[in-house]
Amino acid sequence: MPLTKPRILTYRMTGAERRFSLRTLVALSSLPLFGVVAAFGLAPDTSTTDIAPETVIEAIALPSLADAANAGTFERETVIQSGDTITSALGRLKIDALEIQRLLATDAVRQLAASLRAGKRIQATTSPDGQLLSIRFERRDGPVLTILHQGDSYIAQEDSDQIETRVVMRAGHIVSSLYGATDSAGIPDKIADKMADTFSTTLDFREDLRRGDTFSVIYTVKYRNGEPVSTGELLAAEFVNAGKVHRAVLYRDASGHESYYTPEGQSLKKGFLRSPLEFSRVTSNFSSARKHPVLGYTRAHTGVDLGAPTGTRVKATGDATVEFAGRKGGYGNLVILRHQNGYETYYGHLSAFAPGMRRGRAVSQGEIIAYVGATGIATGPHLHYEVRIAGTPYNPLTVKLPGSPSLAAAQRGRFLQQTAGWSEKLGLLRGTNLAALD
Repeated sequence: MPLTKPRILTYRMTGAERRFSLRTLVALSSLPLFGVVAAFGLAPDTSTTDIAPETVIEAIALPSLADAANAGTFERETVIQSGDTITSALGRLKIDALEIQRLLATDAVRQLAASLRAGKRIQATTSPDGQLLSIRFERRDGPVLTILHQGDSYIAQEDSDQIETRVVMRAGHIVSSLYGATDSAGIPDKIADKMADTFSTTLDFREDLRRGDTFSVIYTVKYRNGEPVSTGELLAAEFVNAGKVHRAVLYRDASGHESYYTPEGQSLKKGFLRSPLEFSRVTSNFSSARKHPVLGYTRAHTGVDLGAPTGTRVKATGDATVEFAGRKGGYGNLVILRHQNGYETYYGHLSAFAPGMRRGRAVSQGEIIAYVGATGIATGPHLHYEVRIAGTPYNPLTVKLPGSPSLAAAQRGRFLQQTAGWSEKLGLLRGTNLAALD
């Protein structure tokens, strides 16, 4: 180290001498010109021979190389890709492998590593020599996580970013499919799914769609620092199918329960789903006298068989309480749900139960309760589904099922106060020029 400074100073002085020589040459070559200019500036009869020359010496402080090296910081950024691990993402930021291991030793980063989301950014701040000073992780729903390098350890802190909720309105029309149209209109899949689910009790989106059908949606999006971070709720929707207008608005009652209604206050939720499977085919109908495919003799078939692959999700067709979940004779693995007004539904031949399925548990309509299988007396994977009223089985495909309770008169004022604005906006959206949304 003692030898380093003299060498550096020698180099610097040599450079200074070169610059001085160049400046001297330029100055000397310019003397005639400036001399002429100076002649015009001198008063007549002025003598310059008696002016004594004066030497001026000025100390110039040279900057320290160490100070120059330490000045400033470097910022690097990467975006999490599908299939990334926290190690691979941090590696792209040129962070030393040992530093990555130290980061992973912190609880905050270890928890984050288990829930990485593609599209989120990671920003690292380093010194010029590569030392990590801080690192910021964008998270899906929470504030930005910042890890600061302090001494020999890392300190985690959450940024106090404000989450802003904005209302978004979109409109579009059907060309070939619902999801193709919503993609063209820039509508998130979560909102498209909710719209399809909300109108599913009045529209069959696989059979009823027509080219030229139109739709409008109003929903919320959460923003952080001016950038969208997550999709919120569907507030209102309209679907015009073959000229018939279907509308839905979200209503939240005094207890916080949310449901969708028509603008006139009619519930869009049915008391029962018609089928417990999203996609299936009927392989055996309800019958009072069916020859059993395994046992070989004729007996009543008290439900319908819905063919589907093993592991297909089975949904509760209505709000209910679990009456039974276990093994039962020819049914194999069976779930029995008890609904209001004496209704029961049976789900048989299951391969597995959803976690927590036990007697007395409350389940909601559409909740996953089990998975299709071939347990008990069965020739292949399918769901045996029954509807019983006061103990008597009825054909699930034709039985009249109860609807949801209508909106109470006492809630009418609150309902109109919440939803009137959405109906008006849906009307305005219908007049939007849809051609640009193809």
